[in-house]
Amino acid sequence: MLKRLLSIFIFLITVAACNQLYAQQAVELNTTSKEHIFVNKEIVCLEDTSSKLTLNEIRSAAYFNKFIPNKDFYPKNYNRSSAYWYRIKVTFTKDLGHSAIIEFFDQITDHIESYLPDQSGNYVKSFAGADLTFTERSFQHKNFEFLINDTKKGEYYYYFRVKSKDQVNVIIVFRTVERFIGYALSEYIVFGFFYGMIVIFSFHNLLMFLAVKRRQYLFYILYILSVGLYEMSTDGIAFQYLWPNHPVWNEYAYGVALFFLSSFGLIFTKELLHVKIKAPTINTVINVLLFVRFLFFLSCLFYNPDWFKYKFLEFIPLSLCFSTGIYIWWKKKYGPARFFVLGYSFLFLGFIIKIVHILGWSRLFIGNVIGYYSLSFGFLLEMVFLSFAIGDQVRILRRKKENARKQIMKQMQVNAELKDSINRDLEIKVAERTKEVQLKSKELQQQNITIEHQNEELLVINSLLAQQSEEISRMNILLEKDNITLKTNIEKVTDARVNATELDFDEFSLKYPDRDSCYKFLADMKWENGYACIKCKNTSYCNGKVPFNRRCTKCAYEESVLHHTIFENNRIPINKAFYLVYLMYNHKGAISSHKLSEKLGIRQSTCWTYAAKVKKVMEERKKDLKGVGKSGWSKLVLEK
Repeated sequence: MLKRLLSIFIFLITVAACNQLYAQQAVELNTTSKEHIFVNKEIVCLEDTSSKLTLNEIRSAAYFNKFIPNKDFYPKNYNRSSAYWYRIKVTFTKDLGHSAIIEFFDQITDHIESYLPDQSGNYVKSFAGADLTFTERSFQHKNFEFLINDTKKGEYYYYFRVKSKDQVNVIIVFRTVERFIGYALSEYIVFGFFYGMIVIFSFHNLLMFLAVKRRQYLFYILYILSVGLYEMSTDGIAFQYLWPNHPVWNEYAYGVALFFLSSFGLIFTKELLHVKIKAPTINTVINVLLFVRFLFFLSCLFYNPDWFKYKFLEFIPLSLCFSTGIYIWWKKKYGPARFFVLGYSFLFLGFIIKIVHILGWSRLFIGNVIGYYSLSFGFLLEMVFLSFAIGDQVRILRRKKENARKQIMKQMQVNAELKDSINRDLEIKVAERTKEVQLKSKELQQQNITIEHQNEELLVINSLLAQQSEEISRMNILLEKDNITLKTNIEKVTDARVNATELDFDEFSLKYPDRDSCYKFLADMKWENGYACIKCKNTSYCNGKVPFNRRCTKCAYEESVLHHTIFENNRIPINKAFYLVYLMYNHKGAISSHKLSEKLGIRQSTCWTYAAKVKKVMEERKKDLKGVGKSGWSKLVLEK
């Protein structure tokens, strides 16, 4: 019996120890508790992989002990396809005597169900989340709030069901309504200050753009407006004021704003720092990154919106802008880049602190508030210093303009002094020249008198010369008639010699000295009986491009003077070809190619080829050439 009692006692001790081991840590709240953030083991979790469990089921004995303590500082929904149940245990040591709320911080949580007990012990179900329109929320605030129904003394279990397609931090906070109102007002005042600065900066730079027409002002406006839109999208302010009835836009707004932010940031960097001129290689890298970023944006927008969540990729354009500013400041000694680098240093620091906050480490060093808003602070300081950079650039431009104006004034003064000096020199030279001209004028007057006397003498001489000229003209007319008669006699003698005896090439060239004389001979012979176009039989023609060619006025066909002659496709000078035919005819085809080569000065093979062609024609026309005498060589040139 004693042994049995001992076993029961040990069992009870073991059960008590297990209950103590797995018992949920309760949070004690009293009238002085204005705010409490539930962390670590103050929250127990249950993953609902089927997403079908109800409140009654998870409160049952089968599931009550399946809740496991939270291992992280804040719980997360690691499996985004599951629903997660969270339970907190609250003990009010006294009646609070005032209203309180439970608040969830992460604005991108899609769906939250709260189950809070009322005074009768029944659980009241409430909804919130980014999937609902803003007007469906219990409180018109960017976060999600649930009113606690009973704040009487006692112990309570609060249940929350969270389901979101994005991984979220489940940050659960208890606040009194007074604390919530004060906190919310302060937060919205800070937001108003931040977004008001963006509006002021934008308006100021718009006026500067309209005044000086420099593009960096325009890109700076677009950049800071993109910053404002991104911050409003992530803070939930945009959902509250811009699209409260369209929660689906929450899935795209921050990604679109982030695309414009990084794109206009890169373009503004190019414009402000004159990257195209000062660093062409970096300019090419920026252009490539802009193109890749645009492709990634289109992929996120039309293919997989979940890729918008890879915000850490914006570290690449941020680093490129930062390193570009350092390079141009350090290497190119460009003054405005120092403010640019300083501004991006704060943004870079804010980006790093934001990453540390996301990893849950910021509470160990700087606190969650600074960690959460670090990127906003970074953007704010960056805007200030970028404005300084633009102002410094304007100051440098003004200084350059002032220096240029002073240089122009100095140059104008030098030019005026130079002009006065030149004018004085010119006046002296003009006076000297005037004296010279007056002396020359007197000399010219004397010379004119002399010339007038000489002109009178010349008139007399000219009249005599005119008489002599008339006499010479009469003599020239008589000589011209004699020359014509003599020339005619010479041609007759030459023709007679050509037909009577064999001439050498020099003598033959007197008759046919050049190409035109040969072409004229062929034209007279070819069209002796009149011209008729070989294409259309038209008899009207005009001169062709080559002398003695004839072009039909109807069909524009140009007939060569060599066409249908033995000289068609000729490759040797035409007067030598004439002489070759002449020799072949005189020797009746019996002259050798070697002899022809000596007389014509042409290669023997060429002479042989042409001699064979002429000899063939002579054989074909033997009957026609019979009895025509020495002039028969000219009968060979035309083809029948």
